[in-house]
Amino acid sequence: MTGMRLDHLSYACGPDGCRATVERLSAALGAEFVDGGVHPRFGTVNQILPLENDRYIEVVDVLDHPASDKAPFGQAVRARKELGGGWLGWVVAVRDMERMEKRLGREAVPGNRHRPDGVNVTWRQIGVKGLIADPQLPFFVHWDDLGQHPSIGGKGIKLTALEIAGDPARVTDWIGHPADHLLDDLDVDWRPNGQPGLVSAVFETPNGTVRL
Repeated sequence: MTGMRLDHLSYACGPDGCRATVERLSAALGAEFVDGGVHPRFGTVNQILPLENDRYIEVVDVLDHPASDKAPFGQAVRARKELGGGWLGWVVAVRDMERMEKRLGREAVPGNRHRPDGVNVTWRQIGVKGLIADPQLPFFVHWDDLGQHPSIGGKGIKLTALEIAGDPARVTDWIGHPADHLLDDLDVDWRPNGQPGLVSAVFETPNGTVRL
């Protein structure tokens, strides 16, 4: 075990608003997203769809709040929304955040999200500036309490493939571990041309195979 795994995918709302984006994705996948609440430190909000294999999708939107201008994650969401929305990136969960801090030469930042049921979900994250500079790169999270992981309850929808415009060698250098090993349960299509980043994801759903 490497202590690293694909945790979730982030999808930015489009200019038509988050409700329209979530409704479109829900219809495609045959499942309803749930309100994930506000990220007060980042100036963002999200809606969550739990998946099988301890993963999930989050649809994120930026708030008109000073935090979204200061926090790298808020900046990343705003920039992707202004480009029309769509896949923001992929996120890797790590067991040893201190090791990743040493690798990247900076400290992780705390994150939290107040769910509508009153639960405060907390984690640490690092690497969003890398994502901003080169969108093929994932950023990293460490959950404080896996008992509150957003994937809990996920069934009936499974992530099966990713298409990433980028270079697996570049990603391997970033994460310090072979990129293909990290994604070995998925069919990953690395495309060397085009704007770097997560291009599409394929899911097995109640509606059949769906590519988003």
